[in-house]
Amino acid sequence: MFLFARRCWSLICSDRWVLPGPIAAMRKEPRCRILPLPGGGPEGWTEVLKAAAGALHEGGVIGVPTDTIYGIACLAQDSRAIKEIYRMKERNGGKPLAICVGDTQDIYRYCRVHVPDQLLQDLLPGPVTLVLERSEALSKDLNPFTPLVGVRIPNHLFIQQLAQACSEPLALTSANVSSQGSTLTVEEFQDLWPQLSLVIDGGPIGDDTSPACRLGSTVVDLSVCGSYTVIRPGSALIPTLKILEKYGLTPNSQQNA
Repeated sequence: MFLFARRCWSLICSDRWVLPGPIAAMRKEPRCRILPLPGGGPEGWTEVLKAAAGALHEGGVIGVPTDTIYGIACLAQDSRAIKEIYRMKERNGGKPLAICVGDTQDIYRYCRVHVPDQLLQDLLPGPVTLVLERSEALSKDLNPFTPLVGVRIPNHLFIQQLAQACSEPLALTSANVSSQGSTLTVEEFQDLWPQLSLVIDGGPIGDDTSPACRLGSTVVDLSVCGSYTVIRPGSALIPTLKILEKYGLTPNSQQNA
């Protein structure tokens, strides 16, 4: 039933991943605000969270750190901002965007869930995107060509708190032009700065010497009861499969169709 929709989601891993070229010795002069994320944890993030949520509510697209790579985000219910993400990334209009929420309980508002709640708790927050059947609560302008939607809760407190502060889901995708490499520092996507309302600089992400550092999240379709389909192996495939098998889910017979 959802084979066509799954193939739409499989487009997210069809890009040719190319590592970014050498970074300029000095930053380009930004046209957007670059706000460093203060160290010491969430207690010092109040002003940065306020600025980021304000930019999003004004219809902006912002750069954010996640647990895997840098992303760009807007409000998932904002049709104009969604179109802006596709424009600035030069993204194929048939490639869906994932949403990001702040807590597993938020998933039930925007998706129809066919797996145990404890499975969600075991996988999230983490470097995993779960593809589920979407609910009527999501804007029809977000991925109108598919009944499915990918959901993320990155294991990064800043973006979790940002989604909670906005009281609605974020549309989240990698901070790069489509077909170019994913990014681990804000300097690596500085060509997008002039088109962004705000960039949150959380410092370098991950270990850039690891071949897996730019793979992004593992994407798994859980829209069919009792089974799963790996859409993109990503950075957390093995631990994700162990959790799915723990709950008795089996690979979908059409996984390689």
